Amino acid sequence: MDTNQKELKNTHPFKNLQLVKLVNKNNTELVILNFGATIFSLKINGINVIVGPEKPETYLSDIYHTRGKFFGASVGRYAGRISKGGFEVEGVKYAIFEKDGVHIHGGECGFSYKFWKVGEMSETEDPYVILEYVSPHLEEGYPGELRVQVKYTLTEADEVKIEYTAKTDKKTIVNLTNHTYFNLNGGGDVDDHKLQIRAEKYLETDAQKLPTGSLLNIAGTELDFRKAAAIGEVPLDTVFSLTTDQKQVVLVGDQSGISMEITTNQPAVVVYVPEDLPGDWKYSTETGAERAAICLETQKFPDAPHQPDFPSAILEPGQIYINSTLWKFKTGS
Repeated sequence: MDTNQKELKNTHPFKNLQLVKLVNKNNTELVILNFGATIFSLKINGINVIVGPEKPETYLSDIYHTRGKFFGASVGRYAGRISKGGFEVEGVKYAIFEKDGVHIHGGECGFSYKFWKVGEMSETEDPYVILEYVSPHLEEGYPGELRVQVKYTLTEADEVKIEYTAKTDKKTIVNLTNHTYFNLNGGGDVDDHKLQIRAEKYLETDAQKLPTGSLLNIAGTELDFRKAAAIGEVPLDTVFSLTTDQKQVVLVGDQSGISMEITTNQPAVVVYVPEDLPGDWKYSTETGAERAAICLETQKFPDAPHQPDFPSAILEPGQIYINSTLWKFKTGS
C-alpha cells in the first residue's frame, strides 16, 4: 500500500512521542507508544502478530485520526457505541459528540488520540510499564475527572497482561478496552485462522450497529464459534456475551501455528474483522488486500447507559474500575 506523504501531516508534536520496549527471556518483544497508550508491535518467535502502521509518526497524523481505525489503541472514555447523543447521570443530561446518531469510542478526540504519561516501568523478570492519563471533567462531555492507568506486563511465559484501572471524583460512565488488530501468521488475511469463543449469545444490533437490547442465541447461526472453526468470510462486527469459562476466546494462526488464549473479567468481547484497511500508509506486516486482521476487544456492552438490563457502566467516587485481560501465546513447538 502506498504512503500518501502529503496527507500524513502530523497534528501532534512528534517530540512528545515515546516508545517503550519490553523484552522477556524468550526474546518476545512488546512495543508500546505513549500516544493512545497504543500497542505498536508484538513479536512472537520473530513474527509480528500485530497489524498497524509501520512508522510511529503515522499515529500522529491527521489522516490516521480521520480513518478512525484505532490500531492497538486504548479506547475510552467509553469503548463502543452510545445512542441518542448523550446520557443521563443522577438526573443530569450530558451531551456527547455524535455522527449520524452514533457516539463511538470516546468521541471526537478520545483517549486513543491523547498522549499518556509513561510512569513506573521495569525491565527485569516479567517486564512492565504503566501509562497514565487524566481526563478532565466534561472532556468529550463526560462528567467527572477520571484518572486512568493501564499496566502492560510481558510475562516470561509469553503472556501479555493488560490492566486498566480508573477512579473518578464524580459519578460517571466508563468502558475501556484495547483495540489491537491481530494476524497470527504475520501477514495475509485471517480467513483461515481458527476462532473459538465461549459465548452462547450475542447482541442484536440495528443498521447503525446500536444494540436493540436483545441477546440472541448463537446456536445454528454463522456466529457459532463455540467449537473452534475457521473464520472464513463470516462478517464480524459483533458483541459476544461471554460465559465464565476459562479460555474464553482462542485464536490460532493456520500457517504460523501461533495460538492466543484470552481471558478477561469483562462481560463481552467485540469481534471485528475489517473488510479492508486504509491505504494511506505502509504497514508493519504484509497485509492482505481484504480481511487482513481481527480485533478482539474485551469490554462492557455498548450503549449500556440506555439499556438497563445490560451490565452497568457506572463508576462512583470511591470505586475502582478494573478491566483485566490476559493474552497467552503459544508457539506449538
